[in-house]
Amino acid sequence: MDPRRIYAIFLRQMFLLRHNWTRFSNIFVWIILDVVMWGFITKYLNDVGNAAFNFVPMFLGALILWNFLIRVQQGIMLGFFEDVWSRNFINLFASPLTIGEYIVGLILTCIATSVLGLAAMFILASAAFGFVLFQFGTLLVPFIAILFVFGLALGVFTAGIVLRLGPAAEWIAWPLPFFLQPFAGVFYPVALLPGALEVIARLVPPSYVFEGMRSFLFFGAVSAPSLWIGFCLSVFYLILAYLFFTSIYRHAVRKGRLVRFSAEE
Repeated sequence: MDPRRIYAIFLRQMFLLRHNWTRFSNIFVWIILDVVMWGFITKYLNDVGNAAFNFVPMFLGALILWNFLIRVQQGIMLGFFEDVWSRNFINLFASPLTIGEYIVGLILTCIATSVLGLAAMFILASAAFGFVLFQFGTLLVPFIAILFVFGLALGVFTAGIVLRLGPAAEWIAWPLPFFLQPFAGVFYPVALLPGALEVIARLVPPSYVFEGMRSFLFFGAVSAPSLWIGFCLSVFYLILAYLFFTSIYRHAVRKGRLVRFSAEE
């Protein structure tokens, strides 16, 4: 891989972000609305429950981490969509750029946008609702690592679906994380799920993050092996997503579909 070509993809996305302020709304507006709504919900639960337990770190913390995963997935997805919408995807590969360099460049872009989103959520939740993200200490490292890697896997996978089915399949990409949300146990333990669905939940890496978060808040301890399982599953899915995307790309090149790959399809 050539670092210069990877940086070129990253730089191009940054220029697009700078000149398209509507993309900032995707980074900040929806997450601000979510934090404000769930912040007041948790404050209400604290008031009506009159309990010693504080709902803010459990629900607001889960929301922030889940939104971080969505920002990561959409960071990859939107970078790819920008090239689709501008009909520029085939032009990129008229150069010596490889598919691996292209994906790594999107990942660098995704790091920048997702970190911005995470910082915005943390600052707002801290200032308005007294949420302290760093109360989880060093556990934040495995929590964020699992969600970040799995978010990349989702982003690359959804980009592969659109590449295979055409831009009209974009509607599949947006709701995909929300299809997985019931199995991730974002706001409730996966043990509440029926038996078969609980088995599926154990295959969804974010479930280990949110189970670990609740375990820390309730008992002050987290199972390290479960976090390792979640991280290994995330890496496994990322490898599968990369292989899926590259195989779809090679198939499109062989069949000549990239030439017909336009926003009207």
